[in-house]
Amino acid sequence: MTLILLLYVNVNKMEHYFSRLERIVRTNWDNRALSNFKGESFTFGELAEQIEKFHVLFELSGVKKGDKIAVCAKNSARWAVCFLSANTYGAVVVPILADFHPDSVNSLVDHSGSRILFTDNDIWRKLDVTAMPLLQTVISTVDYSLLYSVDDRMKEAYEKAPEVFRRRYPEGFRPSDVCYPSDNDKEIALINYTSGTTSAPKGVMIRYESLSSNVEFGIEYMPCSPGENIVSMLPMAHMYGMVFEFLYPLCGGVTVNFLGKTPTPSLLLGAMAALKPYLIITVPLVMEKIFKSAVRPVLEKPAMKVLVHIPGINRIIFRKIHDKLMSAFGGQVRCIIMGGAALNPEVEVWFRKFGLPFTVGYGMTEGAPLFGYAPWDGFVLRSCGRKVDRIDIRIDSADPENIVGEIQVKGTNVMEGYYRNPEATAAAFTGDGWLKTGDLGVIDRNGNIFIRGRSKNMILSSNGQNIYPEEIEAILNNQPYVIESVVVDRASKLVGLVYMDRESMDKEGLDETARETLLKEILASVNKDLPSYSRLSALEVQDRPFEKTPKMSIRRFLYK
Repeated sequence: MTLILLLYVNVNKMEHYFSRLERIVRTNWDNRALSNFKGESFTFGELAEQIEKFHVLFELSGVKKGDKIAVCAKNSARWAVCFLSANTYGAVVVPILADFHPDSVNSLVDHSGSRILFTDNDIWRKLDVTAMPLLQTVISTVDYSLLYSVDDRMKEAYEKAPEVFRRRYPEGFRPSDVCYPSDNDKEIALINYTSGTTSAPKGVMIRYESLSSNVEFGIEYMPCSPGENIVSMLPMAHMYGMVFEFLYPLCGGVTVNFLGKTPTPSLLLGAMAALKPYLIITVPLVMEKIFKSAVRPVLEKPAMKVLVHIPGINRIIFRKIHDKLMSAFGGQVRCIIMGGAALNPEVEVWFRKFGLPFTVGYGMTEGAPLFGYAPWDGFVLRSCGRKVDRIDIRIDSADPENIVGEIQVKGTNVMEGYYRNPEATAAAFTGDGWLKTGDLGVIDRNGNIFIRGRSKNMILSSNGQNIYPEEIEAILNNQPYVIESVVVDRASKLVGLVYMDRESMDKEGLDETARETLLKEILASVNKDLPSYSRLSALEVQDRPFEKTPKMSIRRFLYK
């Protein structure tokens, strides 16, 4: 294939995110920085003081710049304190998802060579310290107590650190004492593992400059002000949540409020009503659930089906829905940003009709995480934005506007490579140094990125046609009672696996015969909209929701 390069010159400068954080801490000393929803909170001053106390502890215990410090705990204000303490000290932070199996946590702590582990008491009880022979110390994220240590120097440091801190700052820790390094752009800031697998783990090495680039982009294109709120609902050990629900808003002086629980629609809307966030960062699945539970039932009323097609009247209806949703989100949301997966096309169209300020971005862990974004008022439906600052994008295609090819990226946001995995690193890059995303897509003449699917998900038909299951799933998911779906290849025949809304079917009294008829109608309806080579041969109903990754993408490999 011919490599067609869509290159945009970018001379934007950026500031180290530590410099931003240092300035914000000093000027917002008494303002709230971190908070658990309906729980503990820290001001910027308290955050800075605790960071310095950990720095003293690390110094006394012999922790060196570049040492690995793992953090594996549920989202909380103290998770954030632990992360920033290690990160600003110059240690390499290893965030590990709290939902990983204990064996996977053991494996990743060991593979990373982490010397210290921050974790909560429940997770610690499930871990096997013999499987982590390099680990010297375990510190609780609940109260910062010492849970385990084979290092006498650390035990001694724990006893001496409070007195050393008091001697260094006899008049108390003050804004002028805050000082974080900003000369380490090219150094590794963290290692983020893309899965909990115990075989050949892929630990993405992210440089400080990559984090700074993403924070800079957020500050410039999603402006925020001290005193504003954001609700953090995504996993903090995942790059999407870590950067855009934590680091970027914190560097803008925003109070970061951690839900700490799975964001059900009721919990999320309750938190938003109380906190009135300026921005919502989420995954499409959450917004789709809100649409299906709160909006679709209204639109499906017989009278409403007629009224929404009458010009003038429909604008009034859409405005009322807009106002109701924006009020439910707290009334101060300026933008709703979704990422991690494609938004259901039907929901996307309805959101546009309502005038909701939403956009869909594009990125991956290897991009720390952002590659594509467009402000909501310039967002093109079905796209995932345009390339962000400080990166370039190209399509592996002879005609990048019309012929699908792999999306490839180069620039500041792109990872250094995979930790202790040179084979995977080599396979991830082209010979001339571009990251192979594994995503297939096109880019229009205005630079809008349209993803067609993952290269590893693409199905090649018997007559040589490329089939992108995600496109078929988008049609399936718009069918009555279908919550989510996965399309698989079974003996050269396409089969749609569907998880149905059983609760709604039960309420409407659909018996087994009616449900079988419904499936036949769904199959016929879907195939009517598909070319012959990508039509489904059958539907299979799943008993439970599909297993998902932390960013709520379906673990497709489980359903082959």
